[in-house]
Amino acid sequence: MGKPYSVLVVDDHPLLRRGICQLITSDSDFTLFGETGTGLEALTAVAENEPDIILLDLNMKGMSGLDTLNAMRQEGVTARIVILTVSDAKQDVTRLLRAGADGYLLKDTEPDLLLEQLKKAMLGHRVISDEVEAYLYELKNTVDDNSWIGNLTPRELQILQELAEGKSNRMISEDLHISEGTVKVHVKNLLRKAHAKSRTEMAVRYLNN
Repeated sequence: MGKPYSVLVVDDHPLLRRGICQLITSDSDFTLFGETGTGLEALTAVAENEPDIILLDLNMKGMSGLDTLNAMRQEGVTARIVILTVSDAKQDVTRLLRAGADGYLLKDTEPDLLLEQLKKAMLGHRVISDEVEAYLYELKNTVDDNSWIGNLTPRELQILQELAEGKSNRMISEDLHISEGTVKVHVKNLLRKAHAKSRTEMAVRYLNN
């Protein structure tokens, strides 16, 4: 594997946050981008530079995980955002996945499995804890019109194919010899054209096309 994936941990419980950070740094495939205790701090942390993955708690004081997720997607954050929560409520799962989360994992997940799921998320898969996976069928009825794919420029299509392979903005910029900023602009345009909230949703629809 190339460079390790960078992870930002967002959780308002200091003890748990420290445990997650230690778990992340125990695996050489990951590096800790940073840790924050509030959604507001998380938004500041990704303003200049993005990690590969944002591990986001749902029930936080102040800005909730959903508020934070919505704000990040509105700001054009293209990192993979995986929710890590105690809530297995159906409405939470469907609401967050619709809002553009790339995964929904429960906090009682075994540590090794959590690391495995994060690696899967980096390969472009949507990662969901088994206990809440059944709720995904609720989402299947959402728009699945793939006519947008035919309206892409050759460069956008090239980037979409790279996204579908689970590559990060950095990897795409190296592959295509363009700047990471240019890749980000293309990803934003692709998300707009696809009416998709996250790169994972877009990749899944492209692969199922």
